[in-house]
Parts: sequence; C-alpha cells; structure tokens
Amino acid sequence: MTEPSHAVFLSYASQDQEAAQRVCEALRAAGVEVWFDQSELRGGEVWDQTIRRQIKACALFIPVISRHTHERREGYFRLEWKLAVDRSNLISATRAFLLPVVIDDTREDDEEVPEKIRDIHWTRLPAGETPPVFVERVRRLLSTEASTPDRASVAPAPGPVVRGQPPASWRSRRVLPVATAGVIAVALLVVLGLFGLERLRGSRSSVQGESIAVLPLANESGDASQQYFSDGISEDLITALSQFPGLKVIGRTSAFQFRDSKDDSRSIGAKLGVAHLLEGSVRRSGEMVRVSAELIATSDGSTQWSERYDRPYKDLFALQDEITHAVAGALRTKLLRGEHAAAQSERPPGGSLEAYNALLQGAFYYHRQTETDSRRAIEYYTRATQLDPRYALAWSRLSIAWSVHGSVYLEGAPQQEAYAKAREATDRALALSPDLAVAHIARGSLLQNADFDWSDAEVEFRRALELAPNDGEAKFALADQLATFAKLDEAIALERQAIATDPLAHTWYAFLAYYLSLANRLDEAEQAIHRAIELQPLAEFHHSTLAGIEVQRGNAQAAIAAAQQEPLGHARDSALALALQIGGDRSAADAALKVLLEKDADNQAYSASRKSTPSKQMSASGTTAVRRGVVVSSTRSATASFQV
Repeated sequence: MTEPSHAVFLSYASQDQEAAQRVCEALRAAGVEVWFDQSELRGGEVWDQTIRRQIKACALFIPVISRHTHERREGYFRLEWKLAVDRSNLISATRAFLLPVVIDDTREDDEEVPEKIRDIHWTRLPAGETPPVFVERVRRLLSTEASTPDRASVAPAPGPVVRGQPPASWRSRRVLPVATAGVIAVALLVVLGLFGLERLRGSRSSVQGESIAVLPLANESGDASQQYFSDGISEDLITALSQFPGLKVIGRTSAFQFRDSKDDSRSIGAKLGVAHLLEGSVRRSGEMVRVSAELIATSDGSTQWSERYDRPYKDLFALQDEITHAVAGALRTKLLRGEHAAAQSERPPGGSLEAYNALLQGAFYYHRQTETDSRRAIEYYTRATQLDPRYALAWSRLSIAWSVHGSVYLEGAPQQEAYAKAREATDRALALSPDLAVAHIARGSLLQNADFDWSDAEVEFRRALELAPNDGEAKFALADQLATFAKLDEAIALERQAIATDPLAHTWYAFLAYYLSLANRLDEAEQAIHRAIELQPLAEFHHSTLAGIEVQRGNAQAAIAAAQQEPLGHARDSALALALQIGGDRSAADAALKVLLEKDADNQAYSASRKSTPSKQMSASGTTAVRRGVVVSSTRSATASFQV
C-alpha cells in the first residue's frame, strides 16, 4: 500500500510549463513539497508507474487549467486528471484533495475539464503568478490541523476564484422527494415545542438561554447525491425556528461549518454562542425516510431530548397540515411575541411536491455563489414557478437570483434584461403574498441594484424585518441601506445583531468593519476585519478593507502591505492605488490611479476627485473608500448580500 505524503502533485499541459513552474517555485519557496520535475517527463512504463504512485500518495492534486488543456483532446495530463478524480471518489467528502487553478480566461463550464474537477472552485492564477494567500491556503490544507476540508473549497467565498466558476458543477442530479424534508422538519419542531423548547426557555448559562443551532443532519443514505436532501431538512428547521422572535437561531452559514466536526458540543456552543444544539441523521430507503434527532445542552453535552421518525413519502402535505397545527399550538403562544410578525411558509400553495423540490434545488445552487451555479439556481427557481405559478416564495427567490446575477456578473443590455426579469418576479411575489418577508427583501434588492432608489429600498427592508423580526438577512440588508444614508450607529447595531444570528459569516464582519471605519472607529473596525480574515483568509475585499483602515490612520507602509495581501484582481488594484495616495511617491500614486481607471473603467464604477464628501456608492451594489481627500469607489460583489 502506498504511504500517504504531504506533497502536492502539479499536473499541467506541456505548453503551460512556464506558468506551472511559477506555481511550483512559489510553493517550494514556502517549504511545500511539490512533485513537478520536467526532467522526468519521458514516458515509458517506469515513468508511468512513478506518476501513478505519486498521484495515489499525494496530499493535494493541483490541475492547471488553460486554453491549452481545452484545445488538446489528448495528453498525458488527461490521464493524470482521471487518476486523481478516481482517487477523489475514494476520499472522504470532509477532506480537500482536488485544488484546480486556471491560468487564463478559460470558461468555468469548459466541457473538456472532468466534471469532478468542475465541481470545485477554480483559483485564478494569471500566467501562474501565485500570491501569498494561495500559498498559505495550500499550507493550511497540508497541515496536520486541517482535519476538515478547507472552507473555501466546501462553502466558497468570493475570494481569488474565477468569477462564475462553480464549486460544484451543474451536474445532473437524481431528483429526490425533498418535500419530505419540510414535513419531517416540522415534525421535529412539534417535539421541540412540547419538550425541548420548554427546557430552552428555562435554561440559563453563559450564553443566551433561548438559543439553538441546527447542525447539518448527517446523510446516512449511502449516496452522496442525497446530501442536499438531508441539508434540506436542516435548512427547513432553521427557517421554521427563526420565525420565533423569542428564540435565537444560528443561520445556515455558521451552523453548516460544523458538518462532520470533531469539536465537542461545549466547544461548538461557545463558538456559536448558543445554549443548545439540534443534531442527528437522515436515511432514505425506498419510500420511507428515517430521521434521528437529539437536542444537546452545550453547557455539559447532555441529551435533553431525542427521537426517531419514520415518515412515508405519500400524502405529505396532508401530514404537514396536521403537524403545522400542532406546532402552532405548542410554540406560537409561547414565543411569537412580535406584534407585526407573520408566518413565513416555504410550502407551495398548490401542494406540488415537485415545485418544492425545485425550490430547494435552486437554494442549493444559489448558496454556492458562482456565476454558473447562479444560472442553475435561476433555472430551478423558474421551474418551481412554472410548476406552481402561485408560489410566492419561488418568485421571490427567482427575483433575488436575477437581481444579484445581473449586479455581479452582467453589464449593459444583458444586465438590464436580468433586472427586468427580477422586477417581474418580485411583482408577482408581492401580489401573491404581500406579507412574505423575502418578497420585500427581493424588492429592496432590486431597488438598490437596478434603480438606485435607496429610500424605497429602506422601506422594503424595514417591512421585511417587521414581518420576520429574527431574520439575519433582513437585518443585514437594512443595515447596509442605513449605512448608505450615513446612519452609521443604527447600521452598526443592526449588523452586530445580524452577526449574532450567523457568527461565522465572514462577509458580515467585513461589512461591519467598513461601517465602523466610516464612523472613524478604527480600532473596532480593525478587530472586525481581522475576524473576517481569520474566518476566510482568501475572500475578496477583506485585505483591501484593512488597507483602507490603515490609510485612514495615515500608515502608508501598513496600508500597502495589507493591499498586497488582497487576491489578484480589481480590489487589489484599488487598494494599492488608494494606499499609494498617502505615500511619499507622488508619481507612483498617480500612475497607479491612472492604471486603475484605464484598466477597469468599462467594468467598474470608479471615480476619482478631490472631494471631502463620499460619492453615493455604498450599498450591496457598491462601496466607496474616502481617504485624505481622494475618493476611490468600486463596485462590490453583492453575492453574499442576500442569502435567503
């Protein structure tokens, strides 16, 4: 048996040798062992066996993707890719192995790339130029502490990746009866209401007593393609519990980071700030679904309640009606104290299981935050509306998907077409269900991104929060809009409340840091952005935000150093141009700003002027940095703004 190593195997087409060499040298300079030696590329049986052994033993496999790999229909690198994919199928899903990089503008949906490799985020390394953040990522994955997969490869953030490259391909999945998830989720809530939540209300610890995190239920079906089914049950529980203002419920982003975690309940509770965890497993066999669940006290790890459910996949919505009434009787009088709160249902009014299934599939892809996944999400949401035209939630999510897709990935006429489709969808949603919170978030998103109507956007976000007082996304959206109007104290308070519902959402810490910096609360801003960097070192804008904070302090050297840590792209260019403005080299500062404007004028909303007042660019669609009389604004990705 081949002994595992801590080496990285670098696979490339011969035409890309120079770029691959740059990647190799950057990794080796950091002490990483790289299996990359041109002198060995001779072919023959001995060489073939050596390559096979190395792929079988390496810790990480880095395929270098380019137009050359696209054009070459045959090549030994294709066999290397196949061997790596075959091995990845034998590796636990909790461990990162494939780490694709692309060195040019090759499309993310390139069918010449194996599907399994298209399933992972592609890191952009133009011409093989390798930034320190990528090297650090590789070192972290190779470290003995990386017992769980790198979060950037499992739940990727908008870091140095190809815009539009999916962390998972648009592969065809067998459609499961996911509506079962909603039924069992509500069934669990019945018992939580009758037994568990009374304990939640009575318990007092160092964290908020009425608080819970729903950890992703383990998929024990023996089929990895059913992962989204168990995730659907988990997300439905989060959604249902979040409707109760008296209960703090941790959001999906933070809770799902503990999938297959080896941390004990006390540690997870401390990290999430909750008194209880709900965890368990899902198994589907034929027409039956079994869910095992237990409520855990994080103070001592004791089991407060446990139960096992067996539910058939028939008459699901009739059963859901029965369970919903039981939940209302058990929970609503105890916890729904919000005067303006309204029930937020994910159930299609026409009772279509297929429509509900399409909705969950759309959400599955939307959360991946890439262009290709965004398109697939739109397809599924559209399918849900076709199957049940009265499905207000599906119309709402379709609107948000189109709005964000247009803002982040399109421009010109295609962008306006996307906004038109978003407008049609949100109008349908509000006509069908005027008290649906997500429909108002959808309208607010459209008003922000397409119409630049920030006053009406604020009205929509406030209404969403009235309807769903415990919804972190509504709080985040309203905070962002308030910051636009320089209502910074209120924005900061709301952003902190949003973070409390999803304490590992790195993007929200970055927005908090930005608001704090605008309020000139620089020490707090630095703490917030360092927390964001700690959670996701590779995410776009984090180091550039830190650079802006250092510019405000007048620390040119620290600002430039932070900017240089930003992943390659327009955010890095902006941060460097901004940092150089307070340095001693005037010609370098002017040159950097000129290059920035020339390079991105067609694609980004840059402006520069000698003003002391910021231009209006800070919302989910844009941000403005104002430092020492220089205004530099750039469009900011809205991908993470509306995770509903």
